[in-house]
Amino acid sequence: METPIADFVRRYAESGAARFHMPGHKGAAFLGCEPFDITEISGAGELYEDDAESIIAQSERNAAALFGASKTCYVTEGSSQCVRAMVYLALSARPDGVPPVIVAARNAHRALLYAAALCGAEIVWLYPETRESLCRCAVTPEGSRRTLEALPAPPAAVWLTSPDYLGGLADIAALAEVCRAFGAPLLVDNAHGAYLRFLEPSQHPLDLGADMCCDSAHKTFPVLTGGAYLHIRRGGYFERVRGGAKAALALFGSTSPSWLTLASLDLCNRCLSDGYKRRLSDTIARLDALREALRGAGWAVEEGDPLRLTLRGDAAKMKGRLREGGVEWEYADRDFLVLMAAPENAPGDFGRVSAALGANDAPEIPPPALPLARAETVLSPREAIFAPRERVSVEQAIGRICAAPLVSCPPAIPIAASGERIPPDALPLFRYYGIQTAEVVRE
Repeated sequence: METPIADFVRRYAESGAARFHMPGHKGAAFLGCEPFDITEISGAGELYEDDAESIIAQSERNAAALFGASKTCYVTEGSSQCVRAMVYLALSARPDGVPPVIVAARNAHRALLYAAALCGAEIVWLYPETRESLCRCAVTPEGSRRTLEALPAPPAAVWLTSPDYLGGLADIAALAEVCRAFGAPLLVDNAHGAYLRFLEPSQHPLDLGADMCCDSAHKTFPVLTGGAYLHIRRGGYFERVRGGAKAALALFGSTSPSWLTLASLDLCNRCLSDGYKRRLSDTIARLDALREALRGAGWAVEEGDPLRLTLRGDAAKMKGRLREGGVEWEYADRDFLVLMAAPENAPGDFGRVSAALGANDAPEIPPPALPLARAETVLSPREAIFAPRERVSVEQAIGRICAAPLVSCPPAIPIAASGERIPPDALPLFRYYGIQTAEVVRE
C-alpha cells in the first residue's frame, strides 16, 4: 500500500533543504527524529483542509478502505479530540426538534463531559444493573430501550464506550438496532479497539452498526502517541455529517499537528495491509495460552477484549511481582490489573508475564459490589464546568454540585459527573479509588 505522507517527509528529510520554517530545531537531530518533523510546507497539505488531492487525503482514503468507512479522518491529539468532534457533529447534524441530549453509558471517559460542556450538550446516563468497577457498564438493549422510551424526544445520539478499560465489550449490534428504532445515531468511543476490524469476523463498531466512532491508533497499533482515527459509517448519517468532519476536528485541534504522528498513521496503513491479520491472530493465540497458564496457576482471569489480559485479585501483589520480573502493566486499581498486548510484543514477553506472576495460592475473593451512585442532575455540564468552583474534601463534597470531574487517568471515568449533586453513596467510591478531594460549584 502506498504511503504518501511518509514518502513526502522522507524525501524532504533527504533533500538537504535549508529550513527557514518551523519547527525551530531545523532538522538537527537532538532526539534523532527531528529530520522527519516538519510543518505544513509546500506540498505537505493541511490536516483540517478538505483537499481531495493532498497527500493527507490520499492516506486517509487508504485508511478508510482498510476500515470499511465512508470517511476516515486522521487525528494527532488522541481520541479525546475525536470525542469532542463527535459530540459537536451529533449536535450540529441533529434534525429540527431534536434536543441537544446525548444518552451515554456511565463509564464514559471524562472527555465526553468536557465535550458536552464545550458544545452545550446535556447527558442522560445509562447505568448498569450492578457495579464492580467504574470501568464497567454492562448496558443492555432492554435497559437502553426503556431509557429512550422515557425521553420526551429522541436524543441527538447514544454514546457507548467499548471496549472498556477492563476489556468488556458491549453488544453493539443489538444496541444499534435499538438506536435505529428510535432514529438515534449510535456513536462509539472505540479508543481501545482499533484492531477489532482485523479479527475474523470483524468486531469493529462500524461493522456492527455504529454510525460514527473513534479509534486510538496508538493504543493497539504501531503508531506514535496521539495518533487516532475518526470514522464515519456508510449510510444516511454519513450524508448528514460528512461535510463537517474536518471542520469539527479543526474546532478542537491544534493548527500545528505532529507530522511524526501523521507519518506513523500513514505507515500503519502498510502494516495493516501486509499480513497484520495473521500477526494479530498469532498474538491472540499467545495471549490465550498465557490466560490458560495463569488460570492453571490459580489466577482469576477475566473474559473480554482479545488483546487484553485482565486479572482479578490482589492487584498490589500482582504489581509487585510484575515489577520484579521487569514487566510493566497498563492499569491497576485495588482489585483488577490490566496488561495490553499487540503483535509488536515479542513472543518471549508472554512467558515473562507468567514467570513473574508465578503461582497464586491466595483464596479467590470476589471484588466488592460498588454503589451505582445515581445522582440528581442540577446543572448542565456547561453550567457546572464554567461555574466558580472550590476544592473540598470528598466528605465535604457530599450534597454539593460537582464542578469538574476528578479521577485519575487511567481510567479517567468520573465518579460524579459535572452538574450532579454528589450523593452519599459516592463517598465509598471516592475512597475505593483513592480520591481525597473534589471540585464543587462554589455556593
